[in-house]
Amino acid sequence: MKPKAHAPDSVPAPIGNYSLGLELPAGSKILFISGQIPETLKGEIPQAFEDQCNLVWDHILSILRSADMSATNLVKVTTFLTRREDAEANSRIRRERLGSHAPALTVVVAQTLDPRWLLEIEAVAAAD
Repeated sequence: MKPKAHAPDSVPAPIGNYSLGLELPAGSKILFISGQIPETLKGEIPQAFEDQCNLVWDHILSILRSADMSATNLVKVTTFLTRREDAEANSRIRRERLGSHAPALTVVVAQTLDPRWLLEIEAVAAAD
């Protein structure tokens, strides 16, 4: 399945590796991934942002694998950060996890349900 990217000349080009819009072919299998939090199965929450971010991506990739998908199936990623200063590390880790794959992307600075969580990420994936 190859989504069709949309980047009209009337809209500013993205800064970074993401798509402005992706169109899915008819009949695509779609997986909605709820906001993933930086907590282990034992309820542990790492202190460092990088550790939390990697843990959240581990959760997302596990959910993708359970649907016979991978990171290349992601078509939309929404990240909620609690601190603006973590934006650069968040971008770096996302690029490490996704490589050249460029889903549609939104990053928001907001308060999370648990103040120990420095981020939460939700996503949408699609496949044939």
